[in-house]
Amino acid sequence: MPGVIVTNPPKAAPKDVEALAGYGTATVGEAMGRTGFLGTHLRPIQQGVRVAGTAVTVLCWPGDNLMIHAAVEQCGEGDILVVTTTSPCTDGLFGELFATALVHRGVRGVVLNTGIRDTAELRAMGFPAWSAAVSPQGTVKATGGSVNVPIVIGGQVIHPGDVIVADDDGVVVVPREHARDAAEASEAREQKEAAARAAFLEGQLGLDRYGLRETLTRLGVTYRTYEEVES
Repeated sequence: MPGVIVTNPPKAAPKDVEALAGYGTATVGEAMGRTGFLGTHLRPIQQGVRVAGTAVTVLCWPGDNLMIHAAVEQCGEGDILVVTTTSPCTDGLFGELFATALVHRGVRGVVLNTGIRDTAELRAMGFPAWSAAVSPQGTVKATGGSVNVPIVIGGQVIHPGDVIVADDDGVVVVPREHARDAAEASEAREQKEAAARAAFLEGQLGLDRYGLRETLTRLGVTYRTYEEVES
């Protein structure tokens, strides 16, 4: 089936992307009702990095990175390249040369539902990357695919222009049309957690702050002394 390269898709507003960049993936995912997480298999090659940007999506064939070359042309300031394949693949589809071209275009990072290589070089140049595998295995450039079409990673649909938030914990997608709401909900959650943190520092227990003693009682959980249990 012939592929397609979609040019100039709509993107989330830069102010909403920047707002979301201030929160971790756990906060954003919880704020959206525990949605958007792309799965535990996507791991960062670096530590201590948090980025947010608008998705440029790529659908490649396994072992073939032709469409990443095509996608570079569609990337711009503030984007994050998001790559998957038509069937599972762990080959190293992306490396330092691709990152060099993307840095020139202002791209903030890459998320690969496949393999990556040149990880030492990528860390040295400070280019953030999350991938499903690390592999030196090379690829060909022989099969057409698509750029800026909806793709699926970890059961989540990613549209071009959606917001990608990534950090040490993983990767979350925020639908473009919900970016503002997600940013506001993340701020509210951050404030709620700050209040809880202050309370815990003063010795309050989560059991009391969240009313969980009543939950334990409702579930039939009882307290018994050691002696009572052993008798």
